Amino acid sequence: MTTRPELQGSFGMIASTHWLASAAGMSVLERGGNAFDAAVAAGFVLQVVEPHLNGPGGDLPVVLWSAEDWCAHVVCGQGPAPAAASLDHFSDLGLTLVPGSGPLAAAVPGAFGAWTGMLERWGTWELADVLAFALHYAERGFPVLPAISRTIGAVAGLFTEHWQPSAAAWLEGGQAPRPGNWWRSPAIAATYRRILEHAVGHTREQRISAARDAWYRGFVAEEIEAFCRTAWRDTSGRDHAGLLTAEDLARWQPSVEQPVTTPYADRYQLLKTGPWGQGPVVGQQLRMLDVLGLQAETPGSGRWIHLITEAAKLAYADREAWYGDPLASDVPLESLTSAGYAAERAALVGERADLELRPGAPDGRTPRLATLPAAGSPSPGVGEPTMGSSEPAPATREPAGAEPGVGPLGENRGDTCHLDVADRWGNLVSATPSGGWLQSSPVIAALGFPLGTRAQMFYLEPGLPNSLRPGARPRTTLSPSLALRDGLPWLAFGTPGGDQQDQWQLAFFTALVHAGDGANLQEVIDAPMFHTNHFPSSFYPREAHPGELVVEDRLPPEVLAELRERGHRLTLSGSWTLGRLSAVAREGDLLKAAANPRGAQGYAAGR
Repeated sequence: MTTRPELQGSFGMIASTHWLASAAGMSVLERGGNAFDAAVAAGFVLQVVEPHLNGPGGDLPVVLWSAEDWCAHVVCGQGPAPAAASLDHFSDLGLTLVPGSGPLAAAVPGAFGAWTGMLERWGTWELADVLAFALHYAERGFPVLPAISRTIGAVAGLFTEHWQPSAAAWLEGGQAPRPGNWWRSPAIAATYRRILEHAVGHTREQRISAARDAWYRGFVAEEIEAFCRTAWRDTSGRDHAGLLTAEDLARWQPSVEQPVTTPYADRYQLLKTGPWGQGPVVGQQLRMLDVLGLQAETPGSGRWIHLITEAAKLAYADREAWYGDPLASDVPLESLTSAGYAAERAALVGERADLELRPGAPDGRTPRLATLPAAGSPSPGVGEPTMGSSEPAPATREPAGAEPGVGPLGENRGDTCHLDVADRWGNLVSATPSGGWLQSSPVIAALGFPLGTRAQMFYLEPGLPNSLRPGARPRTTLSPSLALRDGLPWLAFGTPGGDQQDQWQLAFFTALVHAGDGANLQEVIDAPMFHTNHFPSSFYPREAHPGELVVEDRLPPEVLAELRERGHRLTLSGSWTLGRLSAVAREGDLLKAAANPRGAQGYAAGR
């Protein structure tokens, strides 16, 4: 039994983390739009109906397959740090970590540029038509998810005491709206309607470009700069102004890049973003797991979980030591993703859990890790950082699941949205919009949305690939995926979940490959999931919990016993708590789709 059917058809498929976004995308496909039109429409809907997981002020990476180009592309909607965001500035403020909330942690908001850039180059619809669905929900209303209510409740005191524009936008009678309440976002709708007034030109492409100019070189950029001049409370416990200026936005534009491609199991190739995202960790793991013989293991078995977990520890240690914006730092990506380096790293995997963080030495270079706060120490603000601890995570700590908890000052471990689309012409889209969460920063009253906090992923320590540099992209956790089989576009998939995204995706992908041709997407998504918190979190306050392995408690008792015997420090999560994967696939003329039951909001649609 599966929790829901795997969808099959030949016309079009979409899967996303919210049923209203999937419905909007399917409506576009039904009305003649292609996968890119559908993805953009669904993406704008997600900004309205999942405001605790993404927003107009957030960011966006996309991996896509264009049937017309007959190749894959990465669209980078990850904006860079402001020109004024220097290490000296943060040092003068007495900060050792970038705050996890507030405007000081804002990078250039790249989502609007990436969505409109993809629509302009590969889509066929007008911007007004793809925005119509989001405008409908923003103006007419949408149901408040339980997670939205919980998130607002966690930061209601912050809103009331320090972020009054957010209180005006999200509280009713000083309280969080109850789940199921009908909610509107009229200020966001007004911003997008004003954007559309600027969308003029002789061609569709000119109209979309003009709308983007209104965002990055017009009234939106001006309002963002004005907002950032005011100091607001953040996770440091103090008030700080932002650094973004209109010039920062005007200098930026979304880029189109080649994906990082990794072969696996002879027939498959996995396509990810560059090392400005964490995506290449999956390629590193796949190469190690090929060496370790994962294909001979049964998915869900103790040894299968053990091998995946140990490979993850090594790949994520390399992420910490080597990943960053390749335009701003020297990232040895070719060596990191090579077969020879994978063999060296795979030799470190033993039969017991490793409790050390061990980055490698690609090209003989000496790795260096950031200095981090000790686990369980007070959240860093002013003062000197201390070395990380190797003590096990406290048993009472809530594990990172599908919906990370939100702290009273807006900090969280990061969560997001995801969508996948396949159309009848052979196009595929995998997109992971995130950032600009309602809990991340005060609402900009004139625009109706907050900025993101992606700059918290930088280190305030010089000389690291992911050290804060003006104009550099932070190393994001956002990680959409596309896979080829026998050289043909086959699978688009992904999940929310911060640092866990690529762990859950790798478990899904390798299990699907093991199942062979015709495997049921829904069955693999429904299988018990797991991840490790062994390495430092990308999110404030960047805690690490060496050896911790979080598993859904549906795993058989004998598997749990084996994992404990191997030395893994198990944390049992709920039965349906880890991951919110979705996927679409093309197998010849057959299209397939599946979405996650976890979180009770993701759905697939298609025919």
